[in-house]
Amino acid sequence: MPSVRQRRKERKKFALQAKVEELEAQNNKMAMKNKILQEQYEKLFEMLHEARQTQSHNFIAPVNAPRTSEQAKGLVSGQITTVVVSSSTVEKKELIADVNESVVKGKVVIIERAALKTTLNLLSRTVFSIDLADPSSEMGGEFKEIVWGLMEEAGKPNLGDYFPLLRKLDPQGIRGRMIKHFLKIDSLFDRMITQRLELRKSNDDVTNNDMLDSLLNIGEGSNEDMDKFLVEHLLQSLFIAGTDTTSTTLEWAMAELLRNPEKLLKAQEELDQVIGKGKPVEESDIARLPYLQAIIKETLRLHPAAPLLLPRKAKHDIDPCVGDNPTSFAPERFFRLDDQIDVLGKNFELIPFGGGGRICPGLPLAMRMLHLILGSLINSFIWKLEDGVISENMNMEEKFGLTLRMAHPLRAMPKVLI
Repeated sequence: MPSVRQRRKERKKFALQAKVEELEAQNNKMAMKNKILQEQYEKLFEMLHEARQTQSHNFIAPVNAPRTSEQAKGLVSGQITTVVVSSSTVEKKELIADVNESVVKGKVVIIERAALKTTLNLLSRTVFSIDLADPSSEMGGEFKEIVWGLMEEAGKPNLGDYFPLLRKLDPQGIRGRMIKHFLKIDSLFDRMITQRLELRKSNDDVTNNDMLDSLLNIGEGSNEDMDKFLVEHLLQSLFIAGTDTTSTTLEWAMAELLRNPEKLLKAQEELDQVIGKGKPVEESDIARLPYLQAIIKETLRLHPAAPLLLPRKAKHDIDPCVGDNPTSFAPERFFRLDDQIDVLGKNFELIPFGGGGRICPGLPLAMRMLHLILGSLINSFIWKLEDGVISENMNMEEKFGLTLRMAHPLRAMPKVLI
C-alpha cells in the first residue's frame, strides 16, 4: 500500500500532467485560429489579386511588366506627352490669377498648395480634359487626399518588410489603408475611362485630343494590347507619382531660391532678357533659359523627390571631380560640368528619374511642368519670405515619406513686378 508521501507525489504528477494537457489544448486551439486567420487573409489577397490583376505584395507594379515597359518608353519618347500643350497656358493664367488675389488681400502663398493645384489641373487637363482640382469639385479634393495618403503610407516603415510572418497580418494597418486608397483611385479612373469609351462608341466624330484618347487610339490602331487595365495602370503611375513629386520639387526650388536671393535675381534677369518681365514661360522658351534649367537640375540633385528610387551602395557618396560643395545650392555647377548632362538616366551625376527600362514614364511631363510653373512664378512676381523669417534661419527640415517633402510648408509673400 503506497504511503501518504507517495500518494501526494502521484496527485501532483497527475495535476501537472493535466495542466500540461490543458496548455497544449489551448496552444493547439490558438494555432488553429491563427491558421484559419492566415488562410482568410491569403484568400482575401488572392481575390484582390485576381480582381485587379496585380501582384499581392506590390500594388503598384503590374504583372504584365514587358507591355507596361513598352508603353512607358512611348511616353518617355514623347509620343503621347506632346498631345496637349494649350492646357498649360490656361493653368498658368489661373495660377497667376490666384497669386494676384493673394497680393491684393496681402496674404501669404503656401507654395506647395498652389503648386499641387496647378500640377494636378495641368495633368488632368492633359489626360482627361477636365480640372480635377476645381474647388467646386468634390472629386478634386478626394483625389488629392488619396494621393497624399498613398505617399504617406508608402513611406512608412512596415514591420511586414522585416518580418515576413507579419506581412499577411498587417499589424500596423498600412496594407489595408493602401488597398483602400488604390481601390478608390481605381474606381475614379475606371469611371472616367468607361465614360470616354461610351462617348467614343456613341459618336465616332467626338474626340478630346487628349492623352486618354491617344492611349485608347493605340489599342484600336495597332497590334498592341492596350487594354483598360493597362491604361488605368499608366494613368495611376502618372498621377500618383507626377502630382506629389512635381509639387514637392517646385516647393524645394522656391525654398532654395528664397534662401539664396542672388540666385533668384539671376534667374529673373535671364527671364527678363529672354522673354520679357512679367510674362509667363511658354514651352518654346525653355530651351533658351539655361539658368532656369540649371535651377531645376540642382533642385533635383539636392532634393530628389523620390529618394528611394534607386538602391545604391557606394564607397564615397560624392566625387570631388564631379561636384564640389555638395550641400550648397549652386545651379552654376551644371555650366562647369559637361553640357550634355541631363535627367534622362544616362549621366550618373544626375539620375532623379531612374534610368533604363524602369525610368519614370512621367519624366517629360514632369520636366515640362517644372519649368513652366517655376519660371512663370518667379517672372511674374517679386517673392519674399513671410514676416519674421529671414533666409539665414529658414527651416529646411525634410519630412520623409515615399517623396521627400518639406517638414514645414513654405510660406511666401508675393508682390507684383513693376
